[in-house]
Amino acid sequence: MSLQLTRLKSGLRVITEKRPSLETVSVGIWVNVGARRESETLNGITHCLEHMVFKGTKKRSARDIAFEIEAVGGYLNAYTTRDYTTYYARVMKDDFALGFDILADILTSSVFAADELAREKDVIIQEIGQSVDTPDDIVFDHLQSVAFSNQAIGRSILGTPETVQSFSNKDLHQYMADHYRTENIVVSAVGHLDHSELVAMVEEKLASIPAGRSDKQADKAFYNGGKLFDKRELEQVHVTLGYPGCSYFDDDFYATQVYSTILGGGMSSHLFQEIREMRGLAYSVYSFASAHRDTGLFGIYAGTAPDMAPEAVKVIGQQLN
Repeated sequence: MSLQLTRLKSGLRVITEKRPSLETVSVGIWVNVGARRESETLNGITHCLEHMVFKGTKKRSARDIAFEIEAVGGYLNAYTTRDYTTYYARVMKDDFALGFDILADILTSSVFAADELAREKDVIIQEIGQSVDTPDDIVFDHLQSVAFSNQAIGRSILGTPETVQSFSNKDLHQYMADHYRTENIVVSAVGHLDHSELVAMVEEKLASIPAGRSDKQADKAFYNGGKLFDKRELEQVHVTLGYPGCSYFDDDFYATQVYSTILGGGMSSHLFQEIREMRGLAYSVYSFASAHRDTGLFGIYAGTAPDMAPEAVKVIGQQLN
């Protein structure tokens, strides 16, 4: 393993792990902006922006972006979290320059055309609807909203149909200018590559990114807790329990991960053995520990029959105790 880190004069960081035995390279651009940086009226704009950069640049159409990467057997994608946004590509080693060129292009030259934005708003609203219609998905948004009520970190990453419909071309350009800055960005790559070559590509192709960091930082999160019940005509009850967790800077971060594995991390865990194997109270049950910079959430999920839910929750409590 050969790790190399370079901090450019602009503040942008480049980190690589060279693996000569591989025939491929994975490269990603991590931007230190997520949904928790949003105001209530802009809820969902980070995710919308992540979608829109794939919808055309000054030199590539949306179709060009898709066809160029897949013509060489590559893979291009992105995702948004509450803390950061990631864009990444996986390509053969000989196509590394192309893969990075496309990533750099979408982050520096996206046009956010009005017709593309209108279509993508509809797509995102369908994505919101799909999440709402999937109980074992939306239940985690409900958990987050109650654990961190009345805070950006508690709001949905996707936003709401109303906020998404309100976004304009100007909003996207301004949000990108405010947050996509050199000191907010890390370029990371692993595979059959040369560190100095990637540094040179970054210096050339990301040169237009504004220097500095975002003026608006995420508000400090506070765990509130509470209850939320979403009554629907379903075959199962989807139950989540949430407790204050650890940030990824906390001394107990790794201990929490170990605890979660023991409690509900697999078929040998206490929750799986007691609730599914011994009592047959649920098909799916597990625990998880999600971490942020300043807080965290320790949670438990179970999908169970309505008449078995009270007993399942009771047994979960016993196992926690």
